Order: sequence, then C-alpha cells, then structure tokens
Amino acid sequence: MRIGELAAAVGVTPRAVRHYHHLGLLPEPERRPNGYRDYTLRHAVVLARIRRLTELGLGLAEVRDVLADDAGRELVEVFGELDEDLARQESAIRERRDRLRVLMEDARAGRLPAEGPVSSELVALFGRFGPVPESPMAAKDREMFALLETTATPEVRAEMLAGLESMMAVPGAVERVHEAYALLDALADAEPDDPRVTKAARVLAGLIPPDMIPPDTNTNTDLDKGANGTGTGTGSFLRAFYADFAPAQAEAIRRTLRILREDRP
Repeated sequence: MRIGELAAAVGVTPRAVRHYHHLGLLPEPERRPNGYRDYTLRHAVVLARIRRLTELGLGLAEVRDVLADDAGRELVEVFGELDEDLARQESAIRERRDRLRVLMEDARAGRLPAEGPVSSELVALFGRFGPVPESPMAAKDREMFALLETTATPEVRAEMLAGLESMMAVPGAVERVHEAYALLDALADAEPDDPRVTKAARVLAGLIPPDMIPPDTNTNTDLDKGANGTGTGTGSFLRAFYADFAPAQAEAIRRTLRILREDRP
C-alpha cells in the first residue's frame, strides 16, 4: 500500500502517518525500487491502534509506552490513569455547569453585576453594599474585587470573601462605604496634599479589618511609594494599581494602608 492508501484505509491523514514515523510510533516500511514506501497490513493494524488510543484521550508519549509493552500491563495502567483524568474533568465540568446555572438565574433576575460573571458569593456581597449612586470609585472597586477573585488562589479568595463579610457585618458599614466612595470620587481632580486625602484615608481605614492587609508589608515597600516609584517583586503590579487612580486617590489608599499596618495587633 502507498501512504495515501494506508491513511485512507485507517481514517487518518498522510501527514499524521509521517508524524507517527517521526515520533517512532509507526515503523518505517521498506521502500520499493522506485522510492515509494510499501506499507503492509501490519502497518495498518498498528496505525489503527494508534488512532484508537489517541481517540481515547492518550497523549502520543503515552501511546508510545503502550505500544512498547507487549504484555499489556502498561496499557491497563495508562487506561486507569486516563479514567481518573476523565473523572476529574467530569467533576470540573459539573462544577462549571452548576456555576453557570447560578449565573443564568442571576442574569434573569437582574442580579448579574456589570463586571460580568463572578461567583455567587461575590454577587451576594455586592448586594450587601446596597444601591450605590453613580460612583466611578464604586465601579472601580467592584472591578478590582472581580480581578482578585479571578486571579487569587482558593485560599486567598476565601480569606478575601471572609474579610468582606466581616467588614459588611459591622452596623453602619453600608453608609460608611458610600461615604468613602464619595470622598474618593471628590479627590479625582485634587492634589495629593489636599486635606481631604487624610479624611478619606481615615474613613477607609475604619472600614477595612487590619487582618486583611498582609503582615509582611512595611514602610519600605512599594505600598508607600508614589505611582511612579520603583521596586521589585509585586511592585510592578502595585505601580499599575496606583496608576489607575488619580494622584490624590492613590495617596489616600497609601495612607489607608499605613494606618492599617500601624493598627495591626
């Protein structure tokens, strides 16, 4: 058989056959005097097995291991690993569908925030903030929570949600949150040394539990530098974070963090 005939018989492409030759999965056949490869039925049998194994989800490296083990013991082991992997995928798909179902219900009920699909826990917390008047800072705040929830580890995400729950459980928290947004919005065109910066920082510090601030931050980190400061490690993210605010707003946040570190037990 020629390579095209072999490929058509097994249901793969000639390019795939050449790739399997290159990887050593399919032995190279002898060549005729005219230079064409001469494939036998044995090549078709091996190629069909490769196709079946890849369709089950095995990677080509795993297929190589299976083909190299004549006793079949490796095949049983690989199939067991594949079954476990598929079970994990099924579980992940179920979790995603459950989350999607909740998001669909929130969307139908008008509870889906403008920031897009976030967890039901964060949706509930956003609801706890109450109806916020048109506030650029409130919108920015929700965007940041959505970003952190997306990028944080499960442990950090749980800590963040617990800290927000604790913050909103304090009587009068909603009113103080709205006050903080208003104070920060008012600083949009102010200078960093504006007296209102200190007031905004104190209101913010009164809202945020000190244990929500990492204990390893100190006054020499980028948290205390300006938006154009220099630093290493997480400094690049912090600089981008501060640069997203007006100068006076960024200064209010920096002062808030200083106050919280000083108040840490």
